[in-house]
Amino acid sequence: MSWHTRFASQQALSLTFASALFLTLPAFAVAATVTNPLCPNNTALFNPDTGSDIMLPSGFKVSVFAKGLNFPTGIAFLRHGERFDVYVLESGHGLPSVCNEQSKFGSGDFDPKNPFTPDILVFNQSGTLLRTLGKPTATGGFQAAGPAVDIAFEKGFNGGRLFATDSNQATHAQGQNNSSRIVTVDPVTGHVAPFITQLPTGDHPTEQLAFKGDWIYWSQGSTTNSGVVGRDNGGGNNQQDIPCQDIVLSNNVFDSGGGILTSGYSRFGTTRPEATVKAFESALHPGVCDGAILRAKLNVTHPENTIEPFSWGYRNGYAIRFAPEDHALKGGLLVGEDGADERGARPSSNAPDSLQLAQQNPNGTPDYHGWPDRYGFLPSSQAVFNPVGGPGDDLCVPDAANPPSLCTKASLAKILSEDVPIRDVLKFPPQQITSPLAIEAADSSFTGIDFVPNSFVNGPVRLGAALYSLEGDFGFSAANATSPAPEVGHEVKLINFSKPGDPLELKILRFAFNKTTEQAFVSGISGFNRPTNVKFGPDGCAYVVDYGAVRDFGQSDPDAKFVGAGNGPLVQIPGTGVIWKICRTAQVNGDEGGND
Repeated sequence: MSWHTRFASQQALSLTFASALFLTLPAFAVAATVTNPLCPNNTALFNPDTGSDIMLPSGFKVSVFAKGLNFPTGIAFLRHGERFDVYVLESGHGLPSVCNEQSKFGSGDFDPKNPFTPDILVFNQSGTLLRTLGKPTATGGFQAAGPAVDIAFEKGFNGGRLFATDSNQATHAQGQNNSSRIVTVDPVTGHVAPFITQLPTGDHPTEQLAFKGDWIYWSQGSTTNSGVVGRDNGGGNNQQDIPCQDIVLSNNVFDSGGGILTSGYSRFGTTRPEATVKAFESALHPGVCDGAILRAKLNVTHPENTIEPFSWGYRNGYAIRFAPEDHALKGGLLVGEDGADERGARPSSNAPDSLQLAQQNPNGTPDYHGWPDRYGFLPSSQAVFNPVGGPGDDLCVPDAANPPSLCTKASLAKILSEDVPIRDVLKFPPQQITSPLAIEAADSSFTGIDFVPNSFVNGPVRLGAALYSLEGDFGFSAANATSPAPEVGHEVKLINFSKPGDPLELKILRFAFNKTTEQAFVSGISGFNRPTNVKFGPDGCAYVVDYGAVRDFGQSDPDAKFVGAGNGPLVQIPGTGVIWKICRTAQVNGDEGGND
């Protein structure tokens, strides 16, 4: 759900209104069972069919553009006169589990058929596969361990250089710190060339891309879950967070068990209460920090020397998109931030995801959005965020016989005594905190944002609107809604904005979602699993990138739990990714969607 202070939000449609407004068609195809090749007990029911179980407003239709993909996360379009090609990024090994280990599949990292390594698939606009680009080889391509996260042409539909982000992300391999890159990919030959290397890598690598003027912008996620390196960060071997401004640490240190205490923004096992941490400490380039939106000059010989923070204080400001200049946001950068999980040395529960407006201060410094001591509009010490204990907590000693925490009673008591309330990482914020425009439900997971073209305006979709995709949770915590209310996530939502010049107002409602079950793969319906991006193509249709099936801890959905001791926590199922296409079909009630 979305709340607000200055800005109004309209919540999702009521079930009664939704039944009148949304149309579905009956499903016909039978679901196929798809298996993780390294852990074959982990399966998914795969049945994209025609998307008949996805509910949409009247006047819109959904179809399948491409299916059977391996963990797609990015999409870009290249126009050729009246036709266009579609570039789809398959991300590779993006989630921590031995079941996703690319080096154990076939002949390993450079197996051309390895589903756990990244590549780019190029389709024509009819969905015919033309070629594959960037597959890792011994001499080039994407980094094999992955994930690659995003692709984008610097001139949009008109092409120019094709940029991509990749890494050897340290969530699934210890010691891969500073392995994130921005690269260029030849759109014909697939040759991959470095643009900026040695960027931070940890819980979140270098992620989505955007362009404005002479600058390339990217989301640089935090290297930890909550500002503290814990055992959930490569067993403690992954790099600490890097501040964008000088900060002063609190006197709090955080317990990972086994006698290991750690301060925020510090290496695992390092305590330095009330220390001043200088901006960019431990970064390999000037201007590099994390939990931030960074930018660099596009057309210089050494772009790494031009990096600067544009905005910071995000846990993971993953989804980024510039608004049009004539929009209510006046060309500003909209950021979808994913909140903290119940895991690690500083676990939390119910941390919301946030919709933020990023902007530099007038003096050229980045604005600050409050993480790690602010979740949405509230301090992280508020009781609503107190951890309840779970299998991802550092202090949890696993005990499947003690639900719902799945921790022994003694270790659960330790978690509740040490981590309630959640203690601050910083002594005080480095500047005034910029509040979000709105917040979303905990664990809903922002993954993509795009502004609608005028040709898409119809029915509930107004001029200047945006769509955003929500991937959904990974089972670290209980579901964010209780039946019969729908759980938030695994869907696409719509934001309508006020007219330029009027007081800023956001009205938010559900746009595309499964009519039954949270994720399609658990029941074999024809619908979404994990929408990881949404972008409009040159044809005016919205292309929804669906990562596919992931088996997880099962805290929110027991049917999605991974199978097998030691397999978890997040098992990817290859061949279940889909690119959905949502197009306008007809005018509804004579409404061309003016902002009234």
